[in-house]
Amino acid sequence: MKSTKIFLLLLLTFSTTTFAYDQKKLMHAWTSVVMVRGYTDTGALAYGSGVIVGENEIITNCHVLRDTKQPWASQGDTSYSITEVRADRWQDLCLLTVFNMNRIPVPIGDSKNLVKGQELASIGHSHGAPVPLTTGGYVISTYKSNDGRIIRSSAKFRMGASGSGLFDMEGNLVGINTFKTTGYGAYFSMPAEWIHRLRTLPAEKEFPINGKALWEEAEDTKPYFLKIAIPKIKEDWETLKYITDEWTKKEKNNTEAWYENGLVNEKLNHIDIAKISYEKAIEIDPKNTDALFKIAIIIHSEGNTTKVENIKTKLKELHPAKADELDEIITCKKDC
Repeated sequence: MKSTKIFLLLLLTFSTTTFAYDQKKLMHAWTSVVMVRGYTDTGALAYGSGVIVGENEIITNCHVLRDTKQPWASQGDTSYSITEVRADRWQDLCLLTVFNMNRIPVPIGDSKNLVKGQELASIGHSHGAPVPLTTGGYVISTYKSNDGRIIRSSAKFRMGASGSGLFDMEGNLVGINTFKTTGYGAYFSMPAEWIHRLRTLPAEKEFPINGKALWEEAEDTKPYFLKIAIPKIKEDWETLKYITDEWTKKEKNNTEAWYENGLVNEKLNHIDIAKISYEKAIEIDPKNTDALFKIAIIIHSEGNTTKVENIKTKLKELHPAKADELDEIITCKKDC
């Protein structure tokens, strides 16, 4: 156990330079992560991850259970049979009941309390690693969905970590790592508070668990925050502008929609429009650090140093790394 603690702490040290974290609680989070496995009809091993969230309860992604008729959970050399599942296929969350696990569950947090720039830890069995791997990151954005917020973070996870945990620095489970967009640097996690609603669903005993998830929809029917992914990868700014214009019309009080609209207008050199969109994003959410950062650069180019300093002070409180980056740009410390 001593070597395990050292391993975890070393990983967290590299990602947690400005944020405090609770060593004991994060260690408990690490020990709450399990593997979810099963053989397919061809004899191949299908695998993912899960998190212990209740007495004999494990949360995972439903897509982990698509290719196996007899899945099981394991931790180290110990395996646990799965007796039933409560499934929300659309949201890609499956709550497993396992036999005789008798482990202390991890506390469940609330995605609605997350803020941009907040430090997070992704813990899962990426690539089927026998022990959970930890990756540090931070909240990039959150998107409202069914009384929760789908989380986009920089905390990486790989194949085999579907269904693993996204934790805050107090060891609370805030998200279930679910899918990522190739080339976009975006890792998406379903809000952990949805687990409470899963418990009210009827129990199922038949596997596999099939059904389309929201992130697998056709491009034209996906949520706006997913529609922007491919144009961003391709740097197709005209298409992205069309999508974000539509997004801001349909969701007028969505700070992320206005931020993305500002970003694409800036890329198209429509600086005045970009400034208006960033201001709207900040009006809706004064803690939108991305919009604060971007508008500070525009204001700096206009010569309004007092306002830039005010924004920098605010960023230091909300997202110190962003404040440092802004300082480097406005003081011309790099690539001048």
